[in-house]
Amino acid sequence: MKKIGVIYSGNEAHYRTFHEPKINQFIEKLIYHPQFVGTDISDLDVLVVPSQLNGELLMQGAQKIREFAANGGTVVAFGPQPWEWIPEQKWKNRETNFWWWLEKDAKSGLVLTAPEHMLFKDFLTLDDCTWHQHGCFWPTDDAEILIATEDGGAIMYDQKLATGGRWIVTTLDPDYHFGSYFMPATERFLEGFFPFLASGK
Repeated sequence: MKKIGVIYSGNEAHYRTFHEPKINQFIEKLIYHPQFVGTDISDLDVLVVPSQLNGELLMQGAQKIREFAANGGTVVAFGPQPWEWIPEQKWKNRETNFWWWLEKDAKSGLVLTAPEHMLFKDFLTLDDCTWHQHGCFWPTDDAEILIATEDGGAIMYDQKLATGGRWIVTTLDPDYHFGSYFMPATERFLEGFFPFLASGK
């Protein structure tokens, strides 16, 4: 099983999410964010960068995170973020519709673009990834878009590096919503996503 580390802010949502036993069982190391720069992460295979982190601290640790990926690690980023720390992400802000599901003939606007990806073959469905989005990415051609908007913007992408490293980046924020006790899909997302990360598939 892959060793997973999570940068941890200590806020209420993060506390609930990353201490929940069915999620915490997959976490090797919770790293308090103010101590991240000085923490050895060389023993980890996966580093999860959650939403709602302090932007200044995040930028201070950005080079360390990029080096982790360059050295063969998998970096996972949940949104929303100050995205400029992620290489080649080409982020586009869009207005967030929190209540789309109350509209007549409601459509989320999401498209599953890589149903053959292991994440969706064995662990998640598009419904498990559907609540709302905070924008989209236009990543480089070497990134596999897993979930997209109807006009092709990436809501989640998987970019594998020549070094063996990997970036799995999404605008979705399941850590915040599960930890805040709303959005039922986020619980299903985390129940599938962490086993996927641990599997290394």
